[in-house]
Amino acid sequence: MSNPRILIVGPPGAGKGTQSANLAEAYGVEHITTGDALRANKDMDISDMDTEYDTPREYMEAGDLVPDAVVNAIVDEALSQADGFVLDGYPRNLEQAEELEGMTALDVILSLDVSREELVDRLTGRRVCDDCGTNYHVEFNQPEEDGVCDECGGDLIQRDDDNEESVRNRLDVFDDNTAPVIDHYGDHDGFVAIDGEQTPDEVWSEIQDAVDAHTA
Repeated sequence: MSNPRILIVGPPGAGKGTQSANLAEAYGVEHITTGDALRANKDMDISDMDTEYDTPREYMEAGDLVPDAVVNAIVDEALSQADGFVLDGYPRNLEQAEELEGMTALDVILSLDVSREELVDRLTGRRVCDDCGTNYHVEFNQPEEDGVCDECGGDLIQRDDDNEESVRNRLDVFDDNTAPVIDHYGDHDGFVAIDGEQTPDEVWSEIQDAVDAHTA
């Protein structure tokens, strides 16, 4: 099948972004994330939704959390414009999962399984270029020069939310809100659990096999 409709789910640090980029390139589909969809539709007219603001931009500029109803509408709009997609970062809760069922039919649901302690190691060891945003890791993906970005020469920093306390809190939030979404999809014909603790290339090989098997 050309232009597959793929959902990739998993906790922070599982590798969703890396593998979503691989999927988008290999299958010629759009990589849709909630953040990208919000930025692309920040001036969308939501005045008919009885919300505090009339556009997503106003929520973003005020630093307020964008309501689920607005996020749902934006994701629906992004999916309607995509000829095949890999959806990453949505749905984050069961209510959004139920909304998604009304937006589109999914061909494949890829669930990246990674242990909690491995996730903590990955996220607390992450370093990000303060200038261009390129990601590194103190163990798995080190720059050529310690503390210096290979791409632009910028300083590598640890994000505030990558300290251990914040990481464990984010994983708790995932367990409470998003893990039930994975259970929700467990009976879907296209659901495939992927061992996310393998090397990125091994994970990618499993993902390709799964997508090809469910979209042939």
